[in-house]
Amino acid sequence: MTVCEEAGCPNIGECWTKKHATMMIMGDTCTRACSFCNVKTGLPAPLDAEEPEKVANAVAKLGLRHVVITSVDRDDLADGGAQHFVEVIEAIRRRSPGTTIEILTPDFLRKDGALEKVVEARPDVFNHNLETVPRLYLGIRPGARYFHSLRLLQRVKDLDPTIFTKSGIMVGLGEAREEVLQVMDDMRSASIDFLTVGQYLQPTRKHAAIDRFVTPEEFKSYERIARTKGFLLVSASPLTRSSYHADEDFARLRDARNAAAARG
Repeated sequence: MTVCEEAGCPNIGECWTKKHATMMIMGDTCTRACSFCNVKTGLPAPLDAEEPEKVANAVAKLGLRHVVITSVDRDDLADGGAQHFVEVIEAIRRRSPGTTIEILTPDFLRKDGALEKVVEARPDVFNHNLETVPRLYLGIRPGARYFHSLRLLQRVKDLDPTIFTKSGIMVGLGEAREEVLQVMDDMRSASIDFLTVGQYLQPTRKHAAIDRFVTPEEFKSYERIARTKGFLLVSASPLTRSSYHADEDFARLRDARNAAAARG
């Protein structure tokens, strides 16, 4: 299953034409009810023990150089699904050792030891989205905690500095420009490598309303400022999404790190 369909991504046509897809594991039902997200909420089905091999087979069949693996939130599981992420990573590595792996994880809130387990599997990119500014969390992301998510990403770097970290936010939800810039500073304090900023699009009338459409000039400004703050890579545009152009972006991340190392 791909999250491209489940979440109603606006880039689905372009990405599928290029054989880019983000695979969603652990079912299609989330235990959270974020007001921006189009994935259904409810009691999820038990995990499919064969899913890691199924995903690995799909990656091999498609000949992917880079794959993004994401999931619904699974608060019903003791480890939040961490071991399942590990098994998917390991299965892909067995079948397609040359494929680089990016994961987009839940926050593993109140799941002691879960993050450490996933980091030990050594994905190439660890992505967890902050989604919005702290002031809007109660209405937009009520089941999550901003500073927990920030610490999660910092902890990845503490455990393994070689893993690229990535996070993104949506704009157009009612945030102020100063709040976006503060989130950038918070991300850099957590040593996050890659920032994505995209326009929020309301999936249905039941979801959070769009406050406004951010102009292309504002996106360019956010990108310029983020680069001065020290991110290795920044993507800021109306259609930017967390996994958009992930293959090309991973190559750019490696080049940016190598260039930074060469500069000393």
